[in-house]
Amino acid sequence: MKEMMQALREASIKAILNADDAESLENLRVKYLGKKGELTAILRQMGKLSAEERPVMGQLANQLRSEIENAIDQRRNELSAAMLEKKLERETLDVTLPGEKPHMGHKHPMYNVLDQIKDIFIGMGFEIVDGPEVELADYNFTKLNIDEGHPSREWTDTFYFTEDSRILLRTQTSPMQIHAMETRELPIRIIAPGRVYRKDEVDATHSPMFHQIEGMVIDKGVTMADLKATLNLVVEKIYGKGTVTRFRPHHFPFTEPSCELDIQCHKCGGKGCSTCKGEGWIEVLGAGMVHPKVLAGCGIDPDVYSGWAFGMGLERLAMGEYKITDLRLIFENDVRFLEQF
Repeated sequence: MKEMMQALREASIKAILNADDAESLENLRVKYLGKKGELTAILRQMGKLSAEERPVMGQLANQLRSEIENAIDQRRNELSAAMLEKKLERETLDVTLPGEKPHMGHKHPMYNVLDQIKDIFIGMGFEIVDGPEVELADYNFTKLNIDEGHPSREWTDTFYFTEDSRILLRTQTSPMQIHAMETRELPIRIIAPGRVYRKDEVDATHSPMFHQIEGMVIDKGVTMADLKATLNLVVEKIYGKGTVTRFRPHHFPFTEPSCELDIQCHKCGGKGCSTCKGEGWIEVLGAGMVHPKVLAGCGIDPDVYSGWAFGMGLERLAMGEYKITDLRLIFENDVRFLEQF
């Protein structure tokens, strides 16, 4: 039995020292020290020994178990150290190598134009204000001199939240005129950019959700000439000096007199194409002198103060600056389109 233990010692130590990985090492532990292992098999023969031999063989068996366990622990540590060394070698970082430049995004072309407009108006002494997109009909219509029965108040044109047509998604940024006149001291010079919502069919120049920039000046002695000069300056700042504009008479309930400003189509140069629907011009904004009834409704004396206001479509300005031929491209989030800017 002693010879069997000696043979097991030599075979097990040699096998353990030659183990290549942790899995092989675990298999050897089970083979030699497990419940059905070779050492256990030898110990089962202890019953054949005399009473004097059993303590001696038991001591030798415990010593052998200890030697095998120590050999396994030592080899396990060696394998772990070798694996760590390989990992460190594999993951070595050369700090002298140049880093990879991260891919940075950029602003959406529409918001580039918005930033330009903000800078232009801030430079002229305007303040930027913001307001709710969910609005009361009183502010979106009534206080802007848009009476009941006006087509824009129909359910076919406006997104309402309540059956009584009191709460809605604002159809324009013009309610900010009322909010400003009710809360600010005179004189007032503001622009109010934001999203607006109308039940428009989607096409090359229309969307049910789009962006407007409302602008308003209230002061003594303000005239239509101030309005035209300001808007021409803004258009030239955006599109370049010499940009062709056209003011057309129009009607808005909250301004009197009223007009619309068009820019010559950037795609066809005024000849007519699909972008401008054959007209040669693209409508950019509506404007006019603030109606005396609107001023009076906000507690401002129309005999002392006057003002002008405008509402411009941000998407159409972006289309003009970047020569975009279809408004839908602005909202589709196609990276192939956006990366051009």
